[in-house]
Amino acid sequence: MASSITSKPFLGATKPNSSLSSDLQRLSFASLHISIKPRTLKKLQIEAAGSTFGNYFRVTTFGESHGGGVGCIVDGCPPRIPLSEADLQVDLDRRRPGQSRITTPRKETDTCRLYSGVSEGVTTGTPIHVFVPNTDQRGHDYKEMSIAYRPSHADATYDMKYGVRAVQGGGRSSARETIGRVASGAIAKKILKHFSGTEVLAYVSQVHQVVLPDGSVYHDTVTLDQIESNIVRCPHPEYAEKMIAAIDAVRTRGDSIGGVVTCIVRNAPRGLGSPVFDKLEAELAKAVMSLPATKGFEFGSGFAGTFLTGSEHNDEFFTDEHGTIRTRTNRSGGIQGGISNGEIINMRVAFKPTATISVKKAAYSDSRKERDRTVSSRSS
Repeated sequence: MASSITSKPFLGATKPNSSLSSDLQRLSFASLHISIKPRTLKKLQIEAAGSTFGNYFRVTTFGESHGGGVGCIVDGCPPRIPLSEADLQVDLDRRRPGQSRITTPRKETDTCRLYSGVSEGVTTGTPIHVFVPNTDQRGHDYKEMSIAYRPSHADATYDMKYGVRAVQGGGRSSARETIGRVASGAIAKKILKHFSGTEVLAYVSQVHQVVLPDGSVYHDTVTLDQIESNIVRCPHPEYAEKMIAAIDAVRTRGDSIGGVVTCIVRNAPRGLGSPVFDKLEAELAKAVMSLPATKGFEFGSGFAGTFLTGSEHNDEFFTDEHGTIRTRTNRSGGIQGGISNGEIINMRVAFKPTATISVKKAAYSDSRKERDRTVSSRSS
């Protein structure tokens, strides 16, 4: 069943001659007055949501948090690549909610199905359809969201743009959209491994004020097993315990904190990316900054590089024992002039504190003389 939607927006998209309840006319959060008056909408040219990424390897994700399911269509995968549902399930299981006390409690198996693009265990070169059914829909949890916007969620802006939104769980703004990215990413990793031995790894390098010191993880040798050795996915055992403790401290209060994920790419082919608008770091930034809750992106030395001089920051070239041109340092992050140089690509992505919390947020009438209603910040 498709996720239910509301066609009664109450901020910035009021339909002509619509009748609004007195509650909606007076509704405001403690930190923001919302006064609604019926008015005639201007005619706007509204485009559909951008759900496709890539050029030669194109990924389109679909589905909503509490609809029938989510997934992706992958076009541009080469033929004759061995591929099975089990290959995708490994990464989907890593993403799956409800794995530990520090993740969302939603219970989903996230079992994937391949419906096209694969025959007798190999890709055919045609579009690959991956589908994951939703099994833990809780639409009744979101009844109040039809008349109240959750703080720091996408409810209000979706109404402003489209005049209609999926009330249950946030629809396309939900983190369940990332299932399609994980499945397509598993396919992409297999292609890169097959053709160039490229390996992509990511780990948590910061949780709130617990920051993994530079150089404490050796990017040449860190393994997936080390990353997966604890529930916070930090390959440094001592700092992993500190991160878990920080999360537990706020979790018991019904609150949340943010952090940073470091991603590395080993054995990346040289020459990926193009100058000017299609620089490799720009493409990577668009991919990761479109993830839910992202607030910052840096690669190589990042913002810390602004504290160095040119002579300190420059990566000196040398020829290694195999006759390959390398750099002695990697402050460029494996990319120079927008093009990969063969060194390890490293980037960091900042994630804000999860907006989905148990702390109550009060909404008041315009007069502020009495509390109108209390709304939690629940999400998917």
